[in-house]
Amino acid sequence: MIHPHDLFDKSEPWTTRIRNIARKFVEKNHNVRLYYFPLVLDKEHLPHNIDSIELVPLDRMPSPTQFIKNTKKLIKLCRWADVVHFQKCHHYSAIPVVIAAYITRKPLHYDWDDWEEKIWYESCGTSPHSRFIGTSFKILERWLPVLADSVSCASGHLKKLASTFGVKQEFIFDTPVGADLEKFKPGLDGRWVKEKYGIEGDLVLYIGQLHGAQYADLFIKAVNIIRHQHPDVSFMIVGEGFLEHKLKKLALDLGLEEKIIFTGAVAHKDIPYYISAANICVAPFKETEVSRCKSPLKIVEYLACGKPVVAGLVGEVRNMAGGCAILTKEGDFYSLAEGILRLLKDRNLQESLANGARARVEKKYNWNYTAGSLLRAYERILR
Repeated sequence: MIHPHDLFDKSEPWTTRIRNIARKFVEKNHNVRLYYFPLVLDKEHLPHNIDSIELVPLDRMPSPTQFIKNTKKLIKLCRWADVVHFQKCHHYSAIPVVIAAYITRKPLHYDWDDWEEKIWYESCGTSPHSRFIGTSFKILERWLPVLADSVSCASGHLKKLASTFGVKQEFIFDTPVGADLEKFKPGLDGRWVKEKYGIEGDLVLYIGQLHGAQYADLFIKAVNIIRHQHPDVSFMIVGEGFLEHKLKKLALDLGLEEKIIFTGAVAHKDIPYYISAANICVAPFKETEVSRCKSPLKIVEYLACGKPVVAGLVGEVRNMAGGCAILTKEGDFYSLAEGILRLLKDRNLQESLANGARARVEKKYNWNYTAGSLLRAYERILR
């Protein structure tokens, strides 16, 4: 398995998917080696394994020499493996692994979880330099699904794109994002979170990276409406990112600096307790090409903890949370505020939504389901 990011750096949390899938493979008695690209290649202090998964760090330096070295290392991996699995389309990892798999004639699986080209432009704009990088994403995302022997997609929209690009339906597999059902569960004691921040009443929570394609600004604008009807409710934004300063300024401009708690980065092991401390959990979205492709991790982790959810209706959200959430108009903070207000006023509705939430993720939106779907993909291409 190959991933282009750092497994241990909080600024690159996107490795959650591959780490959880690898862990499930080990639980099913498969052998896994996970190659990744740390931000700093400190071989002496980087761990060699985690959860019985052998780890191999690679250097992400953009040089022809390093490209060749990485390709040689991946050729060794391919010769060892029965199936080669890689996630995301970053050139420094995707191109070497495709070359290595073709040289060794090993089955190649591409795990497609986001439309990286669109995320790049939404986060970094369209300057000439940004367009150069965005074009590389576009080319790779166009051809990697075709070059791979099978493709797994985290959303229905990505499955349609893969089909449009020429991948046969029998080699496209459904692999939504999942919750860790052992860590995220109802009944966790999150009182220490409220004590830490001095919260006494109800808490409405948003969790997510504070960068492009997350839309925490909609939550802040909704809070500005809600506070007049429920002055005793507290609001919290958990996460960090390059938009954090801009979001704090928005809260300050609206006079919400005392109403919204910005926690910054929180250790992933503590996230279940933050969710458990909340009465209502929020996932706002705008209708964009990025959000249409997402299967948002925050939603399934909210549901796994048995929490009522208010979410923007876009992409996979209806499939993930339908029947267990208040679904609001995408990009509309008035609609988002109405959904939160509806739950704040109706404890019975909160309880009703919470009761069905856990069962929803136990059925499909968990890492065991995703790993099982991937194993079926491997069996198909091995045959």
